Amino acid sequence: MRSGVVQIFEQSDAIKRLPEQFFAKLGKRVRELIQEGHDVINLGQGNPDLPTADHIVKALQEAAEKPINHKYSPFQGFPYFKQAVADFYKREYDVDLNPDEEVALMFGSKIGLFEVSQCLLNPGDTALLPNPGYPDYLSGVALANVTHEFMPLLEENGFLPDYSKISEDVLQKAKLMFLNYPNNPTSGVATKAFFDDTVALAKKHDICVVHDFAYGAIGFDGVKQPSFLASEGAKDVGIEMYTLSKTYNMAGWRVAFAVGNPSVIKTINLLQDHLFTSLFGAIQEAATEAISGDLTYVRELVDIYEKRRNVLVDSLRKIGWEVEAPKGTFFAWFPVPNGYTSAEFAKLLLEEAHVVVASGDGFGTLGEGYVRLGLLDSEERLREAAERIGKLGLFR
Repeated sequence: MRSGVVQIFEQSDAIKRLPEQFFAKLGKRVRELIQEGHDVINLGQGNPDLPTADHIVKALQEAAEKPINHKYSPFQGFPYFKQAVADFYKREYDVDLNPDEEVALMFGSKIGLFEVSQCLLNPGDTALLPNPGYPDYLSGVALANVTHEFMPLLEENGFLPDYSKISEDVLQKAKLMFLNYPNNPTSGVATKAFFDDTVALAKKHDICVVHDFAYGAIGFDGVKQPSFLASEGAKDVGIEMYTLSKTYNMAGWRVAFAVGNPSVIKTINLLQDHLFTSLFGAIQEAATEAISGDLTYVRELVDIYEKRRNVLVDSLRKIGWEVEAPKGTFFAWFPVPNGYTSAEFAKLLLEEAHVVVASGDGFGTLGEGYVRLGLLDSEERLREAAERIGKLGLFR
């Protein structure tokens, strides 16, 4: 057999525009330390540590035995799941949805957030992105080859964008805006009044709003987080994306939905008709079970995160790290000590304390000066993480 030289094929320009995948790089170093035998406390990624509820797993098991689910699902999903989504939004947020025209099913919201730029933007268009923000907003915009402008999320403004600081020229050019509350990475929360202002701005400038509601159910201190779509006129100007990954501990199941403006939903469905058929039918049945009926178990999960939040905040304050308790999400966004950049501090914690946190600059330039910690381990391990950090003597 004659062997030849392996040809290296050049990547497309679109692939070259993609930014480095932040979490992939972080995960690689964590795996190396574990392989070296270190006991690593990983608070750096957003992967829920608790299992999916038993009744959801049982629903999947039973549905997997049905022959109808062994075939291709309908391209845009089974009507029963889309109706369940509409019922869920009415029950939880008093938002009316037409399941046939205002609901699109997705393989997790990550793909949906990526797809929407391909659906609505052309080269030369402008998208508004939060800074700091979830890195994959930028990935979708980069692949679409469009211009982006950042909206600063500053602590003094509650990590909400100040629309009065965005120039009229930028607003006139903008076609798409990404928002995310409760916010990853800052843990900031929004109010209905803020969403009302967002709707008014979007209507004035013909901007489509995409609200990433991944942590919608995870609010603390008795405060329920508002849906963007609950603001009057929101469906006229945008959509909301809701994933089951966080609220229901279903990250590996890859199931989510977009709801809202019919023209945007139609375009997402059209793109997905070419990319996929639809979600495995058994997952659609299990997801329907998850969002239907008594959601007491969701409130119990939020209680667990709130207790973890309190343990982490109290433990860090005891070692001298002055931090504020997050109001939502299962993340905490804390300032680094004087004399360190975000990357330097995160590396120190990783290499010396074997505690993984996400460096704030990985979420944008305005993430510099912060690190993100996940409430994704037991109270005992969170206390231990604080003790390890305290032994470094940084906060004396």
